[in-house]
Amino acid sequence: MPMKVWIDQDLCTGDGLCEEIAPTVFTLLDDGLAYVKEGDKVFSSPGGPEGLAIIPDDMLEATIESAEECPGECIFIEAE
Repeated sequence: MPMKVWIDQDLCTGDGLCEEIAPTVFTLLDDGLAYVKEGDKVFSSPGGPEGLAIIPDDMLEATIESAEECPGECIFIEAE
């Protein structure tokens, strides 16, 4: 079952830890907030729970670590 991830930008502190830990899943944009991505597609419009990205199998542990380390507690992982 694929796992998906999204970020609540209202809670994001723009710390960038998620991008450091899992750069293929997260990116910081010009607004200073983190967003999820799938390959080259960034889920920035509208972001939030509508922007669910599939987590690559080899990035699941790093994505979970990102969620655990996030100071804003804004990363949410869901089963499809």
